[in-house]
Amino acid sequence: MSIARPAIENPKSGLLPEKGWRQPAVLLMLMAAAMQLSFAAWWTLQYNFAAEMLNFTGKEVGIQQSIREIPGFLSFAAVFLLFLMREQTLAMVSLALLGIGIAATGFFPSALGFYLTTFIGSIGFHYYETMHQSLTLQWLPKKTAPAIMGRIMSVGGFAQLLTYAFIFLIGSLYELSYLTMFAFAGGATLVGVIIMITAFPTYPEGEFQTRSLILRKRYWLYYLLTFMGGARRQIFMVFASWMMIEKFGYAFKDIAALFLVNAAGVMIIAPLVGQLILKLGERTALRIEYAALALIFVAYAFVEIPEIAIALYILDHAFFSFDIALKTYFQKIATNSDIAATTGVAFTINHIAAVFIPVIFGLLWLYSPASVFLAGAAMATLSLVLAYLIPRHPTDGYETVLKRA
Repeated sequence: MSIARPAIENPKSGLLPEKGWRQPAVLLMLMAAAMQLSFAAWWTLQYNFAAEMLNFTGKEVGIQQSIREIPGFLSFAAVFLLFLMREQTLAMVSLALLGIGIAATGFFPSALGFYLTTFIGSIGFHYYETMHQSLTLQWLPKKTAPAIMGRIMSVGGFAQLLTYAFIFLIGSLYELSYLTMFAFAGGATLVGVIIMITAFPTYPEGEFQTRSLILRKRYWLYYLLTFMGGARRQIFMVFASWMMIEKFGYAFKDIAALFLVNAAGVMIIAPLVGQLILKLGERTALRIEYAALALIFVAYAFVEIPEIAIALYILDHAFFSFDIALKTYFQKIATNSDIAATTGVAFTINHIAAVFIPVIFGLLWLYSPASVFLAGAAMATLSLVLAYLIPRHPTDGYETVLKRA
């Protein structure tokens, strides 16, 4: 079952098209851009929409974010959908669902409506992310994957840049309703899906992917680092963002300006980080990321000056690019046929903590916001300790320093 055009066969690689711009790497870049056109807008507007239209507090925001993470927890189910459609097709269907959920947000200005549209859009987002990561690891050669992933992130960052700039200008010059802005953002992603289905072929899949749930003992370190990353990122994405609005009183156009700077930073930094990982290796790159994040979270706990909070937020976001190292670490240790199934399981592991952290920490936030960020610092420190178990040159059969090839 496929909604795209017939596959282009290449007898030399079995995967890549012959020439030109219709290559898998280009499609991955456009998919990343299409996702950001709606998701970046939704992420910029959601908290102000919740505060202004729904009178949410930290507790309700925590509930909403936990609902958002349920589809992420269920990402393992994506592997079963591969019995019905190809990974590339599922990625497009998921992108379309993301656009629909976000476009509908403004039409239901109630707590229940917001929870429901969040859930629908989240199904699309998380299943898209699962497929996009799986296809990236299958389509890109291991020797150059970090650099190409950096370029893909840079393209996504450019789409974010355009989205944030648009919202900032709209917020400064006009008074558009949230309904209009959400509908426009979701519609942009839907248009992107139509263009990609029309312009690109269905590429031959790589090695046949396992269509069942698998947990490999030898991937245990990757699973654990993925779990810690999911828990830690929730604190940044939910509570660092909420702090900007609740504690420092930023309007949505101010948040858009902040995200605009972040997106510009990703465009510049991500390709450089990809090259840095090629040079230093995954182990060193992840150590740098985790050590820096521990310090940033401690600073979040005690920051009182808005300008310093903004600087911390930008710096925190800049380290997102280092996640490339965790992906390429898995690419190096994985059996090729395990990639799709393990990616789905990893997304579920990533979201185990994400389902309950927003609710529990949302309640903790009411009493001690600093404690929320200090918990994040503890998570980053534990991740740093675990990163010392990654070999300098990880391979299939040499996944940790505890195991010799």
